[in-house]
Amino acid sequence: MEIVVVTRLQREVPCASSLTSSSTAKKNVMVGFDDVFLEVLDKLTGDQLNCQVIPTAKSSHSQGWVKLIELSMAAYAALVSLMHIIDTLHKHPSPPISIDKKQVESLTQIVTFLQESLDGYISPVVADGREADPLERRIADAVYAAEDVIESHIVLNIHTSSTMHEDIINKSQIVAQNGRRSTIRGKMNSLFRGVCKCTSPTTTATATATATIEDDFFHELQQVIEELSRIKKEAMETVVVTRLQREVPRASSLISSSTAKENVMVGFDDVFLEVLDKLTGDQLNCQIIPITGMGGIGKTTLVRNLFENALVKEHFDIRAWTTISQTYSVRETLRGVLFQASGDSSSDLSEEELGGKLYKFLYGRRYLVILDDMWSIEVWDKIKAFFPNPYGENRSRIIITTRLTNLGSQLNESYRVGMKFLDEASSWELFCKTVFGKESCPRELENIGKNIVANCKGLPLSIATIGGLLAKSKHTRENWELIEQNLNSIVINDNDEFCYKILRMSYIYVPNYLKPCFLYMGVFEEDRRIRVSMLKKLWVAEGFLKPMSGKCMETTAQEYLKELVGRNLILVDKLGSTGNVKYCKIHDLMRDMCLKEVEKERFYRVVRDDPTTNNSERRVVFPFKTPGLSINEVLGSLSHARSILRDYGKGDGEVRLPRNLRLLRTFKAYYVDTFSGAYFLDNVFELVNSRYLAVRVHEKSKFPASIDLLWNLHTLIIHCLDDLIAPIEIWKLHQLQHLEFRRRKLMLPDPPSGNNDIVFMENLQTLKGVLNLFLNEDVVRRIPNVRKLLLMYNVKQMKGENCLSYLQCLSKLENFCCFTRNGCDEYWQWIRFPHSIKKLCIVASYDMEVEDIMPKIGSLPLLEKFVLKYGFFRTGKWETVKGQFSSLKFLHLDLCNSLEDWIVSDRSHFPLLQKLRLCSLVQLEGIPAEVGEIATLISIDVEYCSESVVVSAKKIVEEHEDLYGDQLDLCVRVKVWKKDESLKSLASANFEVEVW
Repeated sequence: MEIVVVTRLQREVPCASSLTSSSTAKKNVMVGFDDVFLEVLDKLTGDQLNCQVIPTAKSSHSQGWVKLIELSMAAYAALVSLMHIIDTLHKHPSPPISIDKKQVESLTQIVTFLQESLDGYISPVVADGREADPLERRIADAVYAAEDVIESHIVLNIHTSSTMHEDIINKSQIVAQNGRRSTIRGKMNSLFRGVCKCTSPTTTATATATATIEDDFFHELQQVIEELSRIKKEAMETVVVTRLQREVPRASSLISSSTAKENVMVGFDDVFLEVLDKLTGDQLNCQIIPITGMGGIGKTTLVRNLFENALVKEHFDIRAWTTISQTYSVRETLRGVLFQASGDSSSDLSEEELGGKLYKFLYGRRYLVILDDMWSIEVWDKIKAFFPNPYGENRSRIIITTRLTNLGSQLNESYRVGMKFLDEASSWELFCKTVFGKESCPRELENIGKNIVANCKGLPLSIATIGGLLAKSKHTRENWELIEQNLNSIVINDNDEFCYKILRMSYIYVPNYLKPCFLYMGVFEEDRRIRVSMLKKLWVAEGFLKPMSGKCMETTAQEYLKELVGRNLILVDKLGSTGNVKYCKIHDLMRDMCLKEVEKERFYRVVRDDPTTNNSERRVVFPFKTPGLSINEVLGSLSHARSILRDYGKGDGEVRLPRNLRLLRTFKAYYVDTFSGAYFLDNVFELVNSRYLAVRVHEKSKFPASIDLLWNLHTLIIHCLDDLIAPIEIWKLHQLQHLEFRRRKLMLPDPPSGNNDIVFMENLQTLKGVLNLFLNEDVVRRIPNVRKLLLMYNVKQMKGENCLSYLQCLSKLENFCCFTRNGCDEYWQWIRFPHSIKKLCIVASYDMEVEDIMPKIGSLPLLEKFVLKYGFFRTGKWETVKGQFSSLKFLHLDLCNSLEDWIVSDRSHFPLLQKLRLCSLVQLEGIPAEVGEIATLISIDVEYCSESVVVSAKKIVEEHEDLYGDQLDLCVRVKVWKKDESLKSLASANFEVEVW
């Protein structure tokens, strides 16, 4: 009797000497063992989670063998993407093509089988890495070929059915063959053959050409299906023995993303106190404090804890933090420090102008500046002159973190802090906090846990990453032993390589459905703060999110993000006003690992200073600085590209896209801090296969009527320097989910009135930046599911008309922001809000009376965030009553200059209020004492208000300190003008005062 132990981590199972080499994809012929095959397959794919021992009888006729399937992430993502295309065509009300019903059934059946049979598996690999298995490559190639056949036909069909015959391009330009050598793809050139020979075809010629195209499409797709069938058959004859024997918790059971994880610091108490003493000590001149250590050692965590320390906040007038990274920009570094220090977001100044402005602002003030992740002395030499050091009078400090010990010596020859690895006790403490939180480690797991921790060699990032993996898996001895075995296989060559192998361990155990999302994080620049709303839209557009039953794709994206945060693979960078994650980041070591994996998987390519020569690239990333090559030259070689992400820098100017990019789905060429890289919409809208378009458009660009050709457009984000008028065809975009205009506004025409032209845009969720939209019954009927609406009115409609009269009919609306000017304020007097609203922002005129609408707003049952800017309180009073604002978490009042008396008779009026922000309320007599009694209140921000408001905020803090001591959950931040500098004397650990 031979015993075969099936484990998650085995790369090879005992097998005969005739085991087929992994370098070839030979067919595994199996005859006469169908019953046994099905029996063992049932055992392998059954519900039992623990590791099973399966006895197999030894035959005299054959030793037998088992081959492992290692499904690459890229192959998995490709399968999900193809299934998404098929589903979209099936559900679209007017799809651009139709696929033979039997072919759809065959494709669906094959793709579903390959996807589902491998959905719960992980690659049985060790942390040292591997090359892609030939079978994986065949799966990916065949799926890519299927996408090319279908989407090429879509593009061709759209252009031939439109009037733009001159724009029809030869198929060889769309599916050029210089890259992938698949025999399937090599046969696809016939699809466009002869289509463009006639610019004004007769009806007969057109019909003949159309029939030829349809026949070619059928045969090309059939060839792909046959190849996929062969792959399926091979997969069915291959016994899969690597089962994911752990419970993967779904997003709903994971840590909520609504809270930022603590900067847990363990084992560095002595270093913390040493640096704290340096920061608050008596040395008068501006001191540079370098902190050195390898990546992941805890430099940033240490500095973050110092930066947020109450004593440090009280000691310094100004605190600012910026991250520099390897690809630094002096201008952006200065702009970042200036913004953090003063709130000045100037984006059109030169380096010298920014530096001069920063110097003047810092001069005479005690400041703490953090320059995180510096890589060269050059950047310091270029910016140090802008940090004043007025002959040792103000005890300012600058902390610089770096991985380079020699750089630390250059910055300060006499003093620097070198971060060391954690000792055994501290490593164990950090591990237990990461895995178990406040609970203790079960005794039966303690020895294995300590062995796992020992293999992390005292590196905090490795401990946190492995801890994050174990925290989300079942706490069993078997699971932990398997992790321990894999960690033992890691041989340390150098610190960076060791850390990479540790981090790759956590990646291996990420479920396949999360891997594409995680690796996608590498497309963003190092240390980039990533807007979560943008990230989710990009994930959806890329097509690699597996749909979850009963949930829209963006909800799925949100839950995937929660899972990655829960695994310590993505970091929460900033929370929104109501506790949602607004920005996230990825550690640069994690990003390095992503880039290594995507190079292996060919998931996307990051273009540096070497032009791309392989036209089979599916996703291409141009970093912010891409020197030494012509962007257009590279774009011209990307005929298979589905995604291009390009952050434009200075000097890009006007840009026109080459016509070989017609298969593109995602095109992001918009960077919020630059004003170059301007596109023309008629050129961009030639990308008829687009799902996501984010561009900065040229000031002379017009909105073309051809927008209705973008049959599957999900997201359109346009940054423009002038208002744009959309054509009536925009109302035909059935798939559109997000329409956003930034800086200037979009003017939408009335929808077409004919019954035959009515398209219900039931997928539209976001409509932002629209000017003077008449929200009548017809418009509301067409956008029934909109969730986020940002409108602006500056021109009155006809007398008696109210542009917002049907707002209450938008029953799904959650976020509503509206600006009114030039007599349009009267719209608010007759408005009725839908009860679904959670966030409301009103920006009105100074003289708009707001007292009458406040009860309407207060009665909204789900309202969590309310912002009121300007407006006029006729009586000078705002009195709330019981039962109003029952769900409000964030209240922001700004420039309500007529408000003198805010009356809250009981703390139950705002029972859930967490954050209060008051700006430029110069007449307000004070914050009601009852507000300070609200149990959920955690922060009060007061900016440029009356002295009495500042004093009332101080009184609230003192009452809390009397009740709870100095360690409060409540934090009050105050900003005052220079003329009120005397209020600085009120500052304390829980009451920050900044003078501007």
